[in-house]
Amino acid sequence: MADIFPSPTDPLKIGTRGSPLALAQAYETRRRLMEAHGLPEEAFEIVVITTTGDRVLDRALKEIGNKGLFTKEIEEAMLDKRIDIAVHSSKDLPNEQPEGLIVDTFLPREDVRDAFVSFKYSSISELPEGATVGSSSLRRRAQLANVRPDLKLVEFRGNVQTRLKKLQDGVAEATFLAMAGLNRLNAQDVPRTAIEVEEMLPAVAQGAIGIEHRIADDRVATLLRAIHHTQTGQRLDAERAFLAGLDGSCETPIGGLAELDGDTVTLRGEILRPDGSERLAKSTSGPISEAKELGAALAKELREQAGDGFFEVD
Repeated sequence: MADIFPSPTDPLKIGTRGSPLALAQAYETRRRLMEAHGLPEEAFEIVVITTTGDRVLDRALKEIGNKGLFTKEIEEAMLDKRIDIAVHSSKDLPNEQPEGLIVDTFLPREDVRDAFVSFKYSSISELPEGATVGSSSLRRRAQLANVRPDLKLVEFRGNVQTRLKKLQDGVAEATFLAMAGLNRLNAQDVPRTAIEVEEMLPAVAQGAIGIEHRIADDRVATLLRAIHHTQTGQRLDAERAFLAGLDGSCETPIGGLAELDGDTVTLRGEILRPDGSERLAKSTSGPISEAKELGAALAKELREQAGDGFFEVD
């Protein structure tokens, strides 16, 4: 089996976006592979790939297409065998992978909650009437508009540092980030308050790192098997089936979270109109072995309750 292992002369090429958070996730993946297989850092090569979502920063994500914005170019590199694996924020993954690729490895999940970030206020409830809040996430914007329709919402794209500068420059008084990203960046200087999931249900797969590879590459599949976190994978089975059942993406106002208790999985899901004027929420529980079926069934319930055109913008 020794020939399956990468080496300094034949390194495993890890594809990733180039943001500080994406690189932190790639480094975590490399570290776990090194520890699992007793390999040196030189046995791996980090390959930075710029995606459409990284290049186009002057428009909202929904204006440039809502699927694969942060994955397409990386997946093309893998199909061309320029990289061996790809490290993704799982919430950015489309419901289906291109033919020949699979995401079947997930690292232990980080904090799933959203973070309220502001230099002036510590919570959504503290924001004064008419305050300006920046966010590029249609889910977060719809959730906020649902509970605080008085607030002014503005587009807010960029990495953590960019968004903090916008806050300091007065473009907005608050924004949202993922607690998982802040933790992985060890961003102690960012003023944040974690928002409990009962107040703001996170995006499907938020806080989970997913690793993609070629289905036919048995060598890589064997290497990755050693770092897969089973419980995270089980939770995401339910959440991603829920998202797929709604034909959703990272730019659809959908929230979903699965949690485990012994052999039982409980899935909460919600959908919102893009303007926040209506929110539909349901939950379901069942055996972990039926996680995907539970997710699909919950999506069907909400889809039927919502009716046609629920996600359309007038």
